[in-house]
Amino acid sequence: MNKMSLEKLEYDKIIEKLSSFCNTYIGKNLALQLLPLITKNEVEHALQETLEAVSLIERNSVPPISEIDDISFYIKALESSNTISAKALLSICNIIEMANELINYFTVFKDTEEYFVINNYFLLLYTNHSIIDKIKKSIIDENTIADNASNTLSNIRKKEHKLEQDIKSKLNTMLHSSTYSKYMQENVVTIRNNRYVIPIKQEYRSFVKGFVHDISQSGSTVFIEPLSVFELNNELNNLKIEETAEIEKILKDLSSMLFPYTEEIKQDVETIGIIDFIFAKAKYSNSINAVTPIINDNKFVNLINARHPLIDEKKVVPTSISIGKDFNLLIITGPNTGGKTVCLKTIGLLELMACSGLNIPANEGSSIYIFDNVFADIGDDQSISDSLSTFSSHMLNISKILDTATSESLVLVDELGSGTDPIERSKSCN
Repeated sequence: MNKMSLEKLEYDKIIEKLSSFCNTYIGKNLALQLLPLITKNEVEHALQETLEAVSLIERNSVPPISEIDDISFYIKALESSNTISAKALLSICNIIEMANELINYFTVFKDTEEYFVINNYFLLLYTNHSIIDKIKKSIIDENTIADNASNTLSNIRKKEHKLEQDIKSKLNTMLHSSTYSKYMQENVVTIRNNRYVIPIKQEYRSFVKGFVHDISQSGSTVFIEPLSVFELNNELNNLKIEETAEIEKILKDLSSMLFPYTEEIKQDVETIGIIDFIFAKAKYSNSINAVTPIINDNKFVNLINARHPLIDEKKVVPTSISIGKDFNLLIITGPNTGGKTVCLKTIGLLELMACSGLNIPANEGSSIYIFDNVFADIGDDQSISDSLSTFSSHMLNISKILDTATSESLVLVDELGSGTDPIERSKSCN
């Protein structure tokens, strides 16, 4: 389609609005890259997608789709048999789980012939309950591996917990003892350099035997690890090292489960994005009370109570327009602010929307033809840099249209010859 005409008819605002109904980054990209199709089969297929999605929303609400992460980097790591992080595993699990929810959403309708187009997309979805269960059981969030992710991890953490209790018990005994309590800055056990310590007043640091791990900013407090807990802290740190190693092993095992299914996961991502885009078309259709137009083979446009989709529905004046049956040329006249330009834009924009697989804001029975191109010369294209007046610019656009348009094109011209003296305009038009 002609790029300038798309801009003139504000097609970009339609696809921006459409993209706002998408939940995933893939769906948004598909919406923002949407262009009118040029063959009848393509247009009918795209409109059928929208029609089926509208019906499904009416019968079963909107599908369970939310934002998904871009997992392309994680997939490349898996394809190279590398371990991925807990965050990456959760992102992939979310996608597989969403695919499963979508399958469940459509299951009751999968054998219904009226959804023959959308059914093909839902059939592409892959799910794996064992992978979902294993990842969700093992990972609490992107920073936390569950205790029961493995027996070894569970045992390590039990030992850690017992050691921590022993260390805190010893240090609390010191904090509240008559011997040491007067040395304390605060009666609290804290951690410095991954070791349990107590805060000692600077002037008493020599009275508590142990290792200094930190000094407060004011210098009034030193954080000392008493000798009595030194070995226990060592043992605890050794367990922390074992815990880290076990977590790495768990992540490796979880990652290896996904190695054979990278293609299926990539397919899920793409399919979820497409389904999201299709249902965005349906949600946008519902928001503007649109209908699926009839595609005719007889080169005519018949819009019944058509409404410009970018004008407030409470303010827009419906217009019925028919061209192509009894005549191929339509001239619209009337006073200024009478709606002539809006009428032209409505014809062009609804044509572009329909050819993009979008329902149009008009009454049932409205019909369009798939033109090979839509040309629009609407508005003031005065160009100072090119030394073009409004009139000259219009004439240049008209010249380009005449050179490009065919008998299969739709041409929309607003105020032909405007921007110059009426007498000169009539001479130029003649």
